[in-house]
Amino acid sequence: MRFMKGFGKMAKYKTFVVHLQRAMGRKAQVRDLISKAPYKAQIVDAVDGVKLSKADVDACYRVKSFMRPKYPFELNLGEIGCFLSHRKVWQQIVDQGLDGGLIFEDDVEIDPAVFARALALAEAHIQELGYIQFQVRTVQDQNTVFAQHGGVQIVQPVITPLRTSAQFVSGRAAQELLELTERFDRPIDGMLQLYWETGLQLSCVMPSGVSDRTAAVGGSTLSSKQPVFKRLGREFNRIWYRAQIHKYSKRIANEMA
Repeated sequence: MRFMKGFGKMAKYKTFVVHLQRAMGRKAQVRDLISKAPYKAQIVDAVDGVKLSKADVDACYRVKSFMRPKYPFELNLGEIGCFLSHRKVWQQIVDQGLDGGLIFEDDVEIDPAVFARALALAEAHIQELGYIQFQVRTVQDQNTVFAQHGGVQIVQPVITPLRTSAQFVSGRAAQELLELTERFDRPIDGMLQLYWETGLQLSCVMPSGVSDRTAAVGGSTLSSKQPVFKRLGREFNRIWYRAQIHKYSKRIANEMA
């Protein structure tokens, strides 16, 4: 536990590692993350999408989009399981009365020295920002520098980057996200881009000290194979959707300026 500046109490933070039990190639990576965890750590069993019944899926997923812009794809079971896994962690944060949770997926690696500096800055601002990403890729859109110290910055991009590899989520944000996502219409990282719908604009700390190890631990557990013609059609829709996200993000940013 760490002292939360300005709150006059010891902040309660915890590390969560989301791990799919059948992903045997990732067990060593999970052990490594636990050994480097800055707070008390808990492994959360990921929801295995292939084991979901139709009733399970119908209870949480709406094929017809209800957020803007319209999502052009139907989710596969792996994507639904991923979303439910993160909701499971948010619920743990709320149920345990935590001030925040540091959440890792089981295919990342941390550089302790770099990560420690990134976490120190993130911890100082998590209560006011709510959700801070530790991106595994370069953050292209560094529109607003929210805070900086010791060579580390927290930026608030206009277009929120995809990926949920690693993030710090406050207790307040976890509660709000749970209420917002009882039903969902797109993957979790796509939903988190929509701050005009969620009211929560994500920030990124950089450099994060977190890197992607997906290929080294056996590849993605979300993807599904498709015929060539379907892949081509999907790529066209992906380009259209990204353009819509860009348009909405820029428009809302201009309105908020």
